[in-house]
Amino acid sequence: MSRGTLFDKAWKLHSIGQLEEGQTQLFTGLHLIHEVTSPQAFAMLRDLDL
Repeated sequence: MSRGTLFDKAWKLHSIGQLEEGQTQLFTGLHLIHEVTSPQAFAMLRDLDL
């Protein structure tokens, strides 16, 4: 049986780098970004100062 959750596996497959602050850079293909909900999601992240 495989180890890790689906989230863990996706994170590992899409991680491309580690920043000095300890944050992980992730590659996200455009097919994962929904054209209707993405603006709201990114606005929320911007408001949270992430």
